[in-house]
Amino acid sequence: MLKLSFDSLVSGRPLKVNLDGHDVCVARVGEEVFAVGDLCSHADVSLSEGEIEGHFVECWLHGSKFDLRTGEPESFPATTAIPVYTTSRDGDTVTISLPENRK
Repeated sequence: MLKLSFDSLVSGRPLKVNLDGHDVCVARVGEEVFAVGDLCSHADVSLSEGEIEGHFVECWLHGSKFDLRTGEPESFPATTAIPVYTTSRDGDTVTISLPENRK
């Protein structure tokens, strides 16, 4: 489990964090926070170096987009989903956890 300050997250600017040995891309979209695996499933590059557009993170290398809510690829060349991590918010505290099947 990892705790972050909500106010430290900038809307539209992804942040790379490490959660129990997993690199995670954290993205604030308005008042929501999402966390997905940091590696693009197509090219093994860091998604936290890409762009956030709405509820999608775009890989900077080849332009694949992934839905931050589901991890599913929205555009080619990626065809494989990325992991989605559990997030919750209590006031200014955001908690990111491994999903039950990844512990």
